[in-house]
Amino acid sequence: MVEFLTKETFKEKVFNYENNKEWKFEGDKPCLIDFYADWCQPCKMVAPVLEELSEEYDGKLDIYKIDTEDQRELAGMFGIQSIPSLLFVPTDGQPQMAQGALPKDTFERAIKDVLKVEK
Repeated sequence: MVEFLTKETFKEKVFNYENNKEWKFEGDKPCLIDFYADWCQPCKMVAPVLEELSEEYDGKLDIYKIDTEDQRELAGMFGIQSIPSLLFVPTDGQPQMAQGALPKDTFERAIKDVLKVEK
C-alpha cells in the first residue's frame, strides 16, 4: 500500500533533516518516494504502477508519495523542479533522483540496481 507522507512522517520514516546535517536514513527497509501533484497528468500515469509495485514488493520496500502542492518545504528541500520526481532511497548510501513518468520495467531495474531489492 502506497503511503502519503507529511513533513512529520517524512522525518520519522525517511530523514530527520532538523536533527541531522548529513544524510541518515531513518527507515528499516529501502523506499521509493514519488513527488507528485494532483493536477499532473504524468503523475496520474505513474500512480497505478506504484500501486502494483507496492503489492509486488510488499514487506521488502516502502513506497511513499509526497504532494508537492501540500508539502512545499519537502519539495523545496529536494529541489523538485518538475514532477513526477522519484527518489530511490537505499538503506545504505545516498538516495538517487529520477524524473518523469517511468515505465514499470525501469522502476523494477532501479529497485534492483539502486535499492538492491529483488522480488
